[in-house]
Amino acid sequence: MATLFPIPENHPQRFVLHNEVHARAPFNLNLPVRASHLALLLSNDEKMQERRHLITLCERFGVAPPEKEVDHFSATFNSFQIRWEQHGEFSTYSFYVHDSPEDPFADVALKKVPVDWMSQLTGQVIVAAHATIVSAADIHYDENIDLASLSSYFADNPVIGSKVTGGAASVFTDFRIHVDGFSRFLIINNDLRAEQAGRLLQRLFEIEVYRVMALLAFPIARKLYPALKKSDRQLYTITNSMTLPDNNDGELLDELTTLAAEVENYISSNHFRFAAASAYYQLVEQRVNDLREVRIQGIQTLGEFIKRRLEPAINTCESISHRFTLLSERVSNASQLLRTRVDIIIERQNQGLLTSMALRAKMQLRMQQMVEGISMVAITYYAASLIGKLAEMLHIMGWKVNPGIIEGISIPFILIIIAISSKRIHRIIANTTE
Repeated sequence: MATLFPIPENHPQRFVLHNEVHARAPFNLNLPVRASHLALLLSNDEKMQERRHLITLCERFGVAPPEKEVDHFSATFNSFQIRWEQHGEFSTYSFYVHDSPEDPFADVALKKVPVDWMSQLTGQVIVAAHATIVSAADIHYDENIDLASLSSYFADNPVIGSKVTGGAASVFTDFRIHVDGFSRFLIINNDLRAEQAGRLLQRLFEIEVYRVMALLAFPIARKLYPALKKSDRQLYTITNSMTLPDNNDGELLDELTTLAAEVENYISSNHFRFAAASAYYQLVEQRVNDLREVRIQGIQTLGEFIKRRLEPAINTCESISHRFTLLSERVSNASQLLRTRVDIIIERQNQGLLTSMALRAKMQLRMQQMVEGISMVAITYYAASLIGKLAEMLHIMGWKVNPGIIEGISIPFILIIIAISSKRIHRIIANTTE
């Protein structure tokens, strides 16, 4: 892209990153409006299938399909509007219809979508919700006298609600799944603008999706609790055995290693789910704060209901995750302590072995020295005997020599020669081993 000023070349992702803040802008909705929202859990293969399936819907109505790499799409068809978003774990579909029947939930927006196309959507439904924005006159509602009558739209369940967006609207729900498999949001328009209506519906749907996604970790936490208690008791048993004088450190170290592998497997297998739960819960809190709720006397606000019902479950998940992390650290500390003890025992054994080997070497040296002394005497004896035999031969040949005297005189000289030779041999060996 050309610029008017001589600045350096743009980063390849500059414009993509810059425009990301505009990527998922809410619809500007004409009021009144009915909406249906679906959130589907999908695998990577199913994500590719749903993109192709969305293209078939666009081709069916002659609408330009989404580009290949985009993860969000909005379009207007004959009788409804659609908004599609693909997230990391799930995808969402929002359908909008701009009219208002007498019963807000009698003729939902989803009925305008082709049935055959809906039946071929991929994935598993994790959230399904209907929402309707109507005026107070449309449902003959007076907040001063008719608050209790709203429960008829929610199968006579207790109603939760508040005024939102600075009093521009009032939101009501029961946070229950009704017989049609959908939850419900009723929004009474006081002074909503088109852009406010789009943002409000988007926030309500996101609250519903993110709170359910956050709770995916709760069954895992409850399932892991017995395993956590078992591992904790096993660690206590091992560390208690370490204090006994007759314990087998090798067996205890094997048990600790097995326990450490089990604990790390629990952590690595569920770390993503627990981390995701915390992130989703933060998004729920943020979206609730964005509603800017004002209490309606006599009923709970959405934020109060969600905090009281969702926060304990999230705290349980965080507690289980934190306790597993602490257990892993305790197992690691116990393993290091036990390995230190084993290393010290091995070092002592090695020290005793070296002392024993040094003693043996010293004894062998002394025996070698004794053998060398005996060998010198034996060599001297045989050498002197040989000289004596030579003297006797010379005497027989007529030489005037005394064989006995010559043999005796040769003994000191033979000893000296042998001693000098032995020292030279020792010196040569020492030089070659250095």
